Formats: sequence, C-alpha cells, structure tokens
Amino acid sequence: MISRDRERERERDDYAQLLAYHKAERDRSYEGQVVIRARDVPLVQNRQALRKKYMWPSQYTGEPAPTALDGWTIFVQTILKHSGRHRHQGGLVIYILEGEGYSVVDGEHHDWEAGDLMLLPLKRGGVDHQHFNKDDEHPAKWIAFINVPLFTWGSSEMVQLENHPEFDGEVKSTRDRR
Repeated sequence: MISRDRERERERDDYAQLLAYHKAERDRSYEGQVVIRARDVPLVQNRQALRKKYMWPSQYTGEPAPTALDGWTIFVQTILKHSGRHRHQGGLVIYILEGEGYSVVDGEHHDWEAGDLMLLPLKRGGVDHQHFNKDDEHPAKWIAFINVPLFTWGSSEMVQLENHPEFDGEVKSTRDRR
C-alpha cells in the first residue's frame, strides 16, 4: 500500500510538470517575439557558409525559445564561392533570395536563381549536397526553413563532408557582406 501511494504521488508530480510545460508553451506562443530583426542577428562564418541564424529550436539550445513559434530552424546563408558540403536526411525548403548559382544534390547538378524554391527530399541515408555561386562579384543568398519535428522524425544524421573554404576551425562573427 505504501508503494502505491508513492507511485500515485510521483504520477501527480509528472502530471503537474506536464501541465506546467504546456502552460509555458502556450504563454510563449502568446507572448513570444513575433518579429526577428535582421540587424539583431549576427553574421557568422561556420563550416558551411556565412550564416544568419534567425530561429533555432529550444530542443537544440536547452533554453525556452524567445519567439512565438518553436520547432523551426530558419537561417540565411550567403554563398560567396561555394558552401561546405554535408549530408543529412533532407526535409529542407530553401528559397533563393539573391543571385544565381547551383547545388549539387547527390551528384546531380541543379541550377537556381533569385525567386526559385529548392527542396531537399527526405531520403534514407541522407542527401549529400553543396551549393555554388555563379557570380564572383555578387554573393548568392538563400533562406532555409526546417521543421525540426519532421527533421528529427527522419532520424537525421549530420555528416560534414567538406568545410567552407574560409572556415579555419573556429566559428566567428564577421561584418555583414551585403
């Protein structure tokens, strides 16, 4: 009988935690940041490209999301010559903001230009891809939208195959190269 009382007490505690979690999620969705200003997002050189990370989900940071939505990764990449090359499950929507270039997706060449939409499919074993700018005088820019629950559901694995040529092993902020 004592063990049953303990189990019931533990269940109530778990349920209270669940209720608190859902209340915090609801409050965040009502009160969270609605506009993310580009000027507040640093431009960072990482192993893929120059990147502005607008949204990063709380499950990656371990901290509550400050935005009205959670569960999305949204970032802009500036491609000067070419990005790094990597492989993951796909499930990305990429909208080309500026410039003209191409991507090599699983060895296949795909041209794109400003206004185009590129989709990286969900594939068993992942999608090997790299992005290239066609104009040395003007960078190409695109924005990626990743629904993290879908990405996670695909059992994504991220494998870096080739670093960006300007990445020296240290992620660092840099001035905006617009």
